[in-house]
Amino acid sequence: MKLGWTLHGDGAHVAPGEVVAPGERLTWPRTVGIGLQHIVAMFGATFLVPIITGFPPATTLFFSAIGTAAFLLITGNRLPSYLGSSFAFLAPIGAATAAGGQSVAVGGILVTGLALTAVGAIVHFAGARWIDVVMPPVVTGVIVALIGLSLAPAAWNNFQESPATAVVTLLAVVLISVLFKGILGRLSILLGVVVGYAFAVVRGEVDFTAVDQAAWFGLPQFTAPSFDASVLGLFLPVVLVLVAENVGHVKSVAAMTGKNFDAVTGRALLADGVATTLAGVGGGSGTTTYAENIGVMAATRVYSTAAYWVAAAGALVLSLSPKFGEVINTIPAGVLGGVTTMLYGMIGVLGARIWVQNRVDFSDPVNLTTAAVPLIIGIANYTWTAGDLRFEGIALGTAAALGIYHLMRTVARWRGTATPAQKRGRSSAR
Repeated sequence: MKLGWTLHGDGAHVAPGEVVAPGERLTWPRTVGIGLQHIVAMFGATFLVPIITGFPPATTLFFSAIGTAAFLLITGNRLPSYLGSSFAFLAPIGAATAAGGQSVAVGGILVTGLALTAVGAIVHFAGARWIDVVMPPVVTGVIVALIGLSLAPAAWNNFQESPATAVVTLLAVVLISVLFKGILGRLSILLGVVVGYAFAVVRGEVDFTAVDQAAWFGLPQFTAPSFDASVLGLFLPVVLVLVAENVGHVKSVAAMTGKNFDAVTGRALLADGVATTLAGVGGGSGTTTYAENIGVMAATRVYSTAAYWVAAAGALVLSLSPKFGEVINTIPAGVLGGVTTMLYGMIGVLGARIWVQNRVDFSDPVNLTTAAVPLIIGIANYTWTAGDLRFEGIALGTAAALGIYHLMRTVARWRGTATPAQKRGRSSAR
């Protein structure tokens, strides 16, 4: 591992067609500025998860900062990434909290982190090819879509708390995304929340009592995990989503920098597993690599890991202000209803985007059935109880996607009805 960085050119300019590589940096003032941009980019999405789930925002930010530093260390300071809150945890955290309280939800996050750590170790030593075999794009897409679409009732519950505030927030997000280019356009969710929050303040929907009473400096609130076997099944699909997100992140950075990071894939998965495990030990939200920060890298052409160390340090400082955390906690339900209407829908569409990008052929009955059945299971929230274990829509939909795909592909090969693509082991794509 190399913690130092070489100066890119004169440290002040990036020539057309050039990029600042992970092992390079610009001058420190410029690096700090880019690091602060990364904080802003991750801020809205990272804080939405604890706000929606009722977790302490400062605690989530604390473990996000620690997790990012751990990620950089474990990947040898070679792979730029910020680890923010994963939306894949929203549904299982909500169900686990309702069943046994926040401590049980934290236990589920811890188990998820340990499972992802194990997957990362396997990938590091055995290679990543088996991920594509077990989880082809048609399966990955349906799991991601399930997570977003299954949260629609939660968005409506918040929306109807204050429809006017929700509509203003949603409209702000929609308009900002098309009114502005560059970083402002990519921060439409964060800025939409700010607009909705200001509207809610004017309407008297925000109570600042807790903010006035909170200290400026102090440690976040930590919660120890506890375990309930009946809800752990809800978190298993999240492992598959985190695997897909991390692999996608590695490939994205490789494409943008022109470097091959395949050898780091296992470390990336292991690092996110460690970060999620740490969050599960103390009450933070589970983490994942952040697409928002990829946008900052694409805009600046600066992929220096030094900027991410700055972002991690800045996030850590912010997490140590209880007053800052209480300000975040004052965001009213109406604002959340507006922004999650957009956000949950976007998560669902991301699943479809995976199908489009990988040219999944839905004229193939294997792909069509693999997507169709799990979507109904997840959206309708089918439930199966076995003793003390309870499996709901997302877990059952994920199991159905994996089971149906591999069963149909195996039978098709046995009967000789497999398409040429299926025979090559690529039934998910044209």
